[in-house]
Amino acid sequence: MADQLQLHSYWRSSAAYRVRIGLNLKGLEYRTVPVHLVRDGGEQHSDEYHALNPQELVPVLQHGERVLRQSLAILEYLDETWPRHPLLPSGSRERARARALAQTVACEIHPLNNLRVLQFFEHTWNVPQPEREDWVRHWIGQGFAALEEMLADHPGTGDYCVGDTPGIADCCLIPQVYNARRFGVDMSAYPTISRVEAACLAHPAFDAARPENQPDAPRP
Repeated sequence: MADQLQLHSYWRSSAAYRVRIGLNLKGLEYRTVPVHLVRDGGEQHSDEYHALNPQELVPVLQHGERVLRQSLAILEYLDETWPRHPLLPSGSRERARARALAQTVACEIHPLNNLRVLQFFEHTWNVPQPEREDWVRHWIGQGFAALEEMLADHPGTGDYCVGDTPGIADCCLIPQVYNARRFGVDMSAYPTISRVEAACLAHPAFDAARPENQPDAPRP
């Protein structure tokens, strides 16, 4: 099919995880094209993948002949192309808040604990693993402390980050919580984030997007 959706993804990439959630919330069918970020130095650095995305990052979404990069841009593209089950609220104030919450994760927290940052610490500066993990926990903790304040007792927070319908902010938050738990962040300090996480993970769209449920995830 000319307009088939293909998602170039890595099972544990939080940016790709965001897009999987968005696609699932929209009820859109797509084919996963695995890009292993570690094997053989990282398949994202191959000439073939570089031609698709000069940043050598996942995700990339192909929609027919169109090549879409950057997870937040992809999520907004999905919303504009398939308006059913919107990822952004209808009101301008609510949309601004949803974008701010999403960008707090995608622009402030995630880049500091991304794989390429940790690989630079390891291979260029020889930073030991315990110190690398402390770095990750520090920046996630600082970001989550702010997010918790932004969510707790805000009249716009419902079952999810913004209201009672999951959207773009939740698409970003849940993968970051996955990372936080992976690195041993104490989530008891963030009760509102944890409550939203529980609501999201009970939703089929989020459950199907979990890293362990991806076709390229390691099998036990």
